[in-house]
Amino acid sequence: MDAQRSGSCEEAVEGARNMARRLALLHMAYARTLVDALGEEAGRELIEQAVRAYGARIGERTRQRVEAQGLEPSPENFGLGSDLPAAVFPSQPVEVEGEARSRALGCVLYDIWREYGEEDLGALYCLVDPAKMEAYDPAWTMVHTRRLPLGDAYCEMAVRPTGRT
Repeated sequence: MDAQRSGSCEEAVEGARNMARRLALLHMAYARTLVDALGEEAGRELIEQAVRAYGARIGERTRQRVEAQGLEPSPENFGLGSDLPAAVFPSQPVEVEGEARSRALGCVLYDIWREYGEEDLGALYCLVDPAKMEAYDPAWTMVHTRRLPLGDAYCEMAVRPTGRT
């Protein structure tokens, strides 16, 4: 076995964290470039369009993975099609005011944005979550009830009906 394939589980997790950090840097770089070139309003609008299109592609691929398992693309099955490594984006289920939510236990993306003082532009990336859920099943969306980039102590998400079918 060569040296590149003999890495430990810890090395694999750190490699995945590094890829997530690079994603955060990429988002921050293109977001800053667009805002600087187009102005705050037009730049943010274009960033939102790009993140929503990206999220839609993730949601479509997630639906395909769930359906390939012979399952319906329901909110309960969404996680079965997820490709996010839990070791990099850990979360825990919580109940708040009678509603099931998912609470993130840290965010390597946010850590990068905070390091560079770009929490506001970084927060636009979080639009990926409602976009991917709505592309997965238009009857549902994912709502951030708390967000690190906006000053909360943690991120928390709830899946709620959109009223569309």
